[in-house]
Amino acid sequence: MRDPFPIPPIPALSRAVQPWADRFGLPTLPLHIHEVLLMAVFYHFVYSVVSPILSSRLFPKQYSALARSRKLSWDVHVVSLVQSTTINALALWVMFVDDERRNMDWQERIWGYTGGAAMIQALAAGYFLWDLIMTASHVNIFGLGMLAHAISALLAYSFGFRPFVNYYSCNFILWELSSPFLNIHWFFDKLGMTGSRAQLYNGLILIFTFFCCRLVWGTYQSVLVARDLWKGLHSVPTVLATLAPEEALKATFPSQYVNTMKYVSSSTSIPVWLAAVYIGANLTLNSLNFYWFFKMIDAVRKRFDHKEKEVKVEEKVAQHQAISTGVQPDGAELKSRPRRGTLLDGEEEDEPPPI
Repeated sequence: MRDPFPIPPIPALSRAVQPWADRFGLPTLPLHIHEVLLMAVFYHFVYSVVSPILSSRLFPKQYSALARSRKLSWDVHVVSLVQSTTINALALWVMFVDDERRNMDWQERIWGYTGGAAMIQALAAGYFLWDLIMTASHVNIFGLGMLAHAISALLAYSFGFRPFVNYYSCNFILWELSSPFLNIHWFFDKLGMTGSRAQLYNGLILIFTFFCCRLVWGTYQSVLVARDLWKGLHSVPTVLATLAPEEALKATFPSQYVNTMKYVSSSTSIPVWLAAVYIGANLTLNSLNFYWFFKMIDAVRKRFDHKEKEVKVEEKVAQHQAISTGVQPDGAELKSRPRRGTLLDGEEEDEPPPI
């Protein structure tokens, strides 16, 4: 399948990045660098222009009342909602219409290339590039967990330009199927709809999709890619370019190898460091998924546990009185203040992360 992105490669941009592509062994990067950068610019435009304008018009009271850091989080959630919705639709479309990708064997899943899967990989890399810049610039707001997520995701999708596990770009991006519901859940809180029926139903869908897409599907795909990587570490791709002349006369290959394996050469292999970095990034993302899943369940539970709400309100009142007067409500002196958040916390303790 050819790259279906509507804008063709920009020659000047491809030439500018070619030395870097040669240096780092990323032969398909010049074909897709325009997609990476255009999407990063597009998401920043949504963050800095579209979200503030639309949010001010649709929710003037709520948006204008937010503190600067909360407005930043709001705009980031808008970008996440736009990105996760569009990338999911495109990934599912590619999986259904790309026949070459669907018929790939294990060699093609490791070293193969199709324009459709590469487009998904480039669009995802563009988002995670923007996400990395944002989380690194505001790590005190988003926390180290989100920074680790951005770095790991950008690394994993950048390796696809070798090409490397290009096939799995669509599979792993489907983790994002839960993200629209996660963002909607967050917006319900900011719009004063905490504990509403709408948030309850959305919360149930969120937990279900997160569990199915990230924990079940994500873990299953991680096992599959690890299995393929193990095969690749102990062999080299068997294509016309890697065979001796006498072997080439007797060999037969699937007809689609002409397109899917065209970037494979006699020197193609899987370096141990590449497999280690990719598996490390994958394990980081999977670990974060399990960690966030339990945080998410706790966050949703708190919004619908009336006893929890009452205790929380009483604690806030008591803390306010204590900080204002310097004594506890029962007359005792104030000996300690509530613990301040750290870089590990990111946003509020009971908020799910803006994935």
